Amino acid sequence: MTVPGRVEAAELLLSLDPPAWFLRHARAVAEVGAWLAARVAAAGTSIDRRLVETAALLHDVDKILPVGDRARALPHGDGSADWLTRRGHPELARAVAGHPVTRLVDGERHRRWAAFASREERLVAYADKRAGQRLEPMAARFASWQQRYPDGWSDQEARVVLERARRLEADICRAAGVAPDEVRRLAWTAAALRIAAARRNHP
Repeated sequence: MTVPGRVEAAELLLSLDPPAWFLRHARAVAEVGAWLAARVAAAGTSIDRRLVETAALLHDVDKILPVGDRARALPHGDGSADWLTRRGHPELARAVAGHPVTRLVDGERHRRWAAFASREERLVAYADKRAGQRLEPMAARFASWQQRYPDGWSDQEARVVLERARRLEADICRAAGVAPDEVRRLAWTAAALRIAAARRNHP
């Protein structure tokens, strides 16, 4: 199976008519992921950059699916995997399914994921933890989650989740040869979305 390229991924995203706030987040995660994947590759580690970019752009699609789509009944991440699989892209399923921060709470599920997740899956999950509407430190991203969902985690759970996320950050940044505060975005989504939009308007 061939992983969708940048424009095809943008077409998939635009097919759901994403709102502006959603698009900003998807673009930020995709560009952080692309930058990190490029650095990992430059450091000599084999990585599927196309898979990272595409999965990062489409990781949250289950949040904007039409009413009645069966994926809306699935846990976040699993819904995105289901929708993409039904669109003919099962190769993206694991990378989008494993990204939610809630995966870090479930001890057994996290242990399995940490043991078996590919470099690409881990990179997509980390990119999501560095980008809300823009690139930001992971601590700021977590503070935002806790502000929006004040009853989501106990203090103990919050400490465990942040520690697991920090281990993920250390692994990804070590592979990329950068410190967390050196992470940047690789601009590619604007051009892909522009081409995809033009194709939709002039098929």
